Amino acid sequence: MAVTETEVDVRSVPLLKRLTEPKVIIGLFVAMWVPLMLYVMFGKYIGNAKDIMLLPAYPATVILYILGVRAFRESWVAVLGLTLVFFWIFMAVTAPYLPLLDPNKPIAPFTVPFTEKRDIFFWLGTDFKGRDMLSRTIWGCQRVLVWGVTATAVAYVVGTAFGLIAGYLSGWWDEIISFLGNVLLSFPVMVLFIVILNYLGPSGFNIVIAVTFASAPAIMRIVRGLALDIKTRDYVFAAQTRGESAFWIMVVELLPNVRGPIIVDACLRLGYTTVAITTLTFLGLGLQPPDPDWGLMIKESAGTAMLWKFSYMLIVPALSVSSLILGFNLLADGLREMSLRD
Repeated sequence: MAVTETEVDVRSVPLLKRLTEPKVIIGLFVAMWVPLMLYVMFGKYIGNAKDIMLLPAYPATVILYILGVRAFRESWVAVLGLTLVFFWIFMAVTAPYLPLLDPNKPIAPFTVPFTEKRDIFFWLGTDFKGRDMLSRTIWGCQRVLVWGVTATAVAYVVGTAFGLIAGYLSGWWDEIISFLGNVLLSFPVMVLFIVILNYLGPSGFNIVIAVTFASAPAIMRIVRGLALDIKTRDYVFAAQTRGESAFWIMVVELLPNVRGPIIVDACLRLGYTTVAITTLTFLGLGLQPPDPDWGLMIKESAGTAMLWKFSYMLIVPALSVSSLILGFNLLADGLREMSLRD
């Protein structure tokens, strides 16, 4: 059978290089994130089908990590941050398939780590109710990751959209959007979170709304400043001369040229959002029981952990949160370092 020239060209391109194409990266990210998001947000409504829902996310996560290490190999800081973040993502997508105990089932209260009770070996011990700490830690990362990333993503969509409008259109658009943004920025972030969640009630979806109100104005100001600079470039004037619409110019000409600083800021903001969600859960305004969550684990163990013997109940979830935040921060530092080299 004859082989066309196009097929020969495709076969001659290395597999890793083909996987780094933007369309493939987006497809892998969707295959990783959408099943995890649906599993966490709507798993209880899906029924038995949720047991196979995360299967596509497993290979997608591994491939994305390999591509990330290959892309960031010139910065060990970025690779270390990527490794910490993807470790928890990998735990989140594989949690249903790991040989873990039921995270909500009481077994043997106050069992210290590396102890065997009732023919079960507890690597990280159990909490005051007898629930396995290892199981709760791994299952707990699902909720923190999904709601934290979702809330940050929504905030960036809203903040970027208003920032482009304010920066490119200027005039009264800029005055109104900047005024509303400054009003929201005048509130301390945690106070704004508490006010919104007290009014709407504690839930994952309301956390998304609270994070959007708190973070979108700051994102808007960053994008607005970049748009004010970029809209004076020659390629923008060329697009205007061709008669392109304002929407087309903002999406095609401005948005791709502001993505670099936005990606770095997003990594830092993901860390801030993780801290905020954990703090709100500790205060009783965040993610709610019975499903395990790192902030809820810290809250429940705060009193018991005052005794040194049982301090592991607090240390385990606290170190988990810290490692994820450290991963986001190191990833942001590494990306900034690479952008300065370029």
